[in-house]
Amino acid sequence: MKSKFLNVVLLALPFLIVGCGESKTVIQAAVTKTEETRQITKNSTSLTVYKSATCGCCQKWIDHVEETGIKVNIEHPDDLSALKDRLNIGKQYRSCHTGVTENGYVFEGHIPARYIQQFLNNPPADAIGLSVPGMPVGSPGMEFKEKFMPYQIHLLKKDGTSELFALVDDPSQQ
Repeated sequence: MKSKFLNVVLLALPFLIVGCGESKTVIQAAVTKTEETRQITKNSTSLTVYKSATCGCCQKWIDHVEETGIKVNIEHPDDLSALKDRLNIGKQYRSCHTGVTENGYVFEGHIPARYIQQFLNNPPADAIGLSVPGMPVGSPGMEFKEKFMPYQIHLLKKDGTSELFALVDDPSQQ
């Protein structure tokens, strides 16, 4: 709550001092502070990622997530399917790896880190997490040359259903 208030104050500050000769400096300070606040939010997120010990695309996705400031702990369970069953991830939403936050939210598959953060900043009450089913070419961790396949990010609900959370039509949306 404090960070949302701080962001609003910082974004409004330049408009309050429009006539001031130092407005560019103040605007830059406000932008810097907003970025610092976002980084603090990112750094407070950690995931335990469950994956096969030999999966290279999973490691590439983990690298992508870590580059955004999310901390990752890696586990290699003997039975990944049983883990997904326990987490209530339907077979139609599954991929090769599963991330779980300290609060129990699940992130299944090659979800761009920006959508993980978006979800965690305001998780819907009836949601357990997000999923990118399968392994879409061009998604984080699944890069191959300049190829890209548009994909959907599903909002997974407690009752086992899902709804569209985001549609990624272009690599720049990741």
